Amino acid sequence: MEKNFNTHLGKKLRMRRLSLGLTQTKVANAINVTFQQIQKYEKGTNGVSSSRLLQLSEFLKVPVNYFYDDFSENKQEDHPQTQQNDHLDLNYSFLIKIFAKLSSNQKSKILQILKNNADLRETG
Repeated sequence: MEKNFNTHLGKKLRMRRLSLGLTQTKVANAINVTFQQIQKYEKGTNGVSSSRLLQLSEFLKVPVNYFYDDFSENKQEDHPQTQQNDHLDLNYSFLIKIFAKLSSNQKSKILQILKNNADLRETG
């Protein structure tokens, strides 16, 4: 379970870092570690201590539970969809970055389109 969680946390860390447009070096400097340590966190090679996790959550402006979201200890690393999900994570990061650059008016229009689409699905 520990290895699975380290991998999960690493993916969440990488996704958030990329969505903010930050380098591994920038994150490393902010929490006083080397960029190689950030690489190890992101790959799941090294676990993240609770104090480092708190530093990361503060610097990346996410609650600590962000790193626990969507974690299931029953996930299997060799799952055939793992590689596809990694690709989806990167697409998600790209979308977050693009969305953040939009004006408030553009964001509200996109959210309205998504809401309308969800309403259509509910009514069939």
